[in-house]
This record gives sequence, structure tokens and C-alpha cells, in this order.
Amino acid sequence: MNSTINNALRRIPQSLLLASFIVLAACGSDAHKDEQGHAHDDAKGHSEGSPHQEGEQHTEGDQHESEGGHAEEGPERIKLTAEAREAAKLVTASAGPATLKDTIQLYGLVKPNAERVRSVTARFPGVVRTVGVKIGDSVSQGATLATVESNESLQEYSVRSPLGGVVTDRMTNPGEQAESQPLFTVADLSSVWVELSLFPRDRARVRVGQSVRIQTTDGGPVSEGKIVFVSPLGSTQTQSLTARVLLDNRDQRWSPGLYVRGEVAIGESAVAVAVPAVALQDLEGGPSVFVESKDGIEPRRVSVGRSDGEVTEVLAGLVAGETVIGQGSFVLKAEMGKGEAEHGH
Repeated sequence: MNSTINNALRRIPQSLLLASFIVLAACGSDAHKDEQGHAHDDAKGHSEGSPHQEGEQHTEGDQHESEGGHAEEGPERIKLTAEAREAAKLVTASAGPATLKDTIQLYGLVKPNAERVRSVTARFPGVVRTVGVKIGDSVSQGATLATVESNESLQEYSVRSPLGGVVTDRMTNPGEQAESQPLFTVADLSSVWVELSLFPRDRARVRVGQSVRIQTTDGGPVSEGKIVFVSPLGSTQTQSLTARVLLDNRDQRWSPGLYVRGEVAIGESAVAVAVPAVALQDLEGGPSVFVESKDGIEPRRVSVGRSDGEVTEVLAGLVAGETVIGQGSFVLKAEMGKGEAEHGH
């Protein structure tokens, strides 16, 4: 008998089986409601269809049904799996006290560190026999750049690099005469200078030792450096002074010739509650953050104050100690937008 039933079930399409399960589940739910309803009536001492007596007390469930049968909706929350969080590259941060930097913004240019640039010349006059490097080549200290045949001894000798770095200029070719003029320029670009234009009105607020946040003008890489020199002389062409920043460049992210902007820290102020600037997103026309709790991630409107580009003061809507999504909050905003669009359709 069982085998006959099983064979019959195998011949029924899977879609029909799935539909029947959904119908059965729905019926079961209705039956459950009926049972609850009858049980409720019995508990109240009513027969089926009998009205409630005036003044009769209602339970919370009855009162809820009389108001429309819908549960009160709480704030919308987002729940993500560990895999989804990793894919979105979410980084959390704790709201709390912070120090804001008061800054002024200056613009300038990346240049080689002139203290780490060398012009390479021949030791003795002669004819250049070979040249082994071109502009842009990286060389180590002591590497052979060219060979020269001395005019006096007719012996060839090597012209070597005095430091490790990059060949930034080449002024010779095989067969040319080597005299006292430079043959190559080699620059160590493990550190660079950023020369910022400083207008006279800001001169009193900028001094050696201050921290500077350097970023490309198109919003690219960011690095921190310090002012090492402020020129006492102005430029007649630009009517500005030069504030020089020494920047670590061992990762080779800063190429001479790039235009950059620098935010010079001229003071500091403490705030009670702040979050990373990247945590703020514009939702429904106002600043909001995504707050994380054990129940999920909740978007929340906040009132903000001052910002230095890295951290932003929160005046209302958040208390110290709450956890917010910093890096990756824009991904959550995008996902919310998709959900609202689908709900609208």
C-alpha cells in the first residue's frame, strides 16, 4: 500500500506538491485561529456568535484586534550574515568623545626632496662609451650608470650612482664628450616635499611642526606630514609664501608634479560625542547613521555639529558608547534604496 502511494506521489509534478503544501499550511493556520477563537469564547463563557456583555474586560490580544489587527511596527532593521558583512567591508566604530582639528586649507605641488637629489658627473673628461639606464629606471647605490674612456689614460671607468633612487634626468648618450656637466640626475623618492602656497593673511597661523593632511585634488590618496619650513620671502608672481611639508613616500604613492591640497591643523577642540565622518549618510533629506545592536542594524537620524573631515560631532540622536557602521555605510544606504524601490513596485 505504501509503495503504491509513493509511486503516485512521484508522478505528481513538484510545483503541484509545493502549492499543496502552501495551501495546507494556510489551512492549518486558519484552523489554529479557529481553535484559538473558540477557546477564547469558551474561556469568556460565550457560545459561538454570542455578543460580549457591556463592560466586559478585553485581553491585550482582543484590544489589539479591535484596533485593526496589525502589530505596531518598530524601526526598520537590517540583518546581515557574516558573509554579507565581509562582502560589504563593514567597519564599526564607537560613538564617543573626540578631538576635532581646526584647519585651514592650502594648495600646492609635490616635488622631490631636494636634500635627496644628486647630479652625477664624470670623474675625468673623456668619451662616453656606454649608457646603461634611462629616465624612470630605479637604481641602487653604487650601480653603474655609464662608462667613460678617459682622455688622458685612455682607460674606461664606471660612472656610478651616489645613492639609491630613480633616474629623473639623463643628459648624455654614447659617443658624446663627458666634461664637467652633469650626465644624470638621481633622486631618492622615499620622501618628498609638498610646497603649499601660503597667503599673507594666514601666515600668523602657520608654523613649523604643525601636522598637515595631504590629499590629491581629485579626492585620492591621503597622507599625514609635518611642516618643516616656512619661507620668509614671498613670490612676486603669486603673492604668496611657501610652507613646505615633508612627506613619507616609501610606498611611492606621491609622484613629483602632482597638485594636492593640504589641511593644516592650527588648533584643536574637544567634543562629547562624535563619529567617523564616513559613518554619516543622507537619508530622507537629513544626516543619519546606521546603529548596530543585538537586534540588527538600524538607520537613525542625527543632528550634527562641527567636522574636520575625519570625525563629525553629533549633537543629538546618539549617545556615547553606541556602535555605528563607519566604513561601508554607503553600501547599507544603497541596499535600503533598492529595498524601497522594490517595495514601491
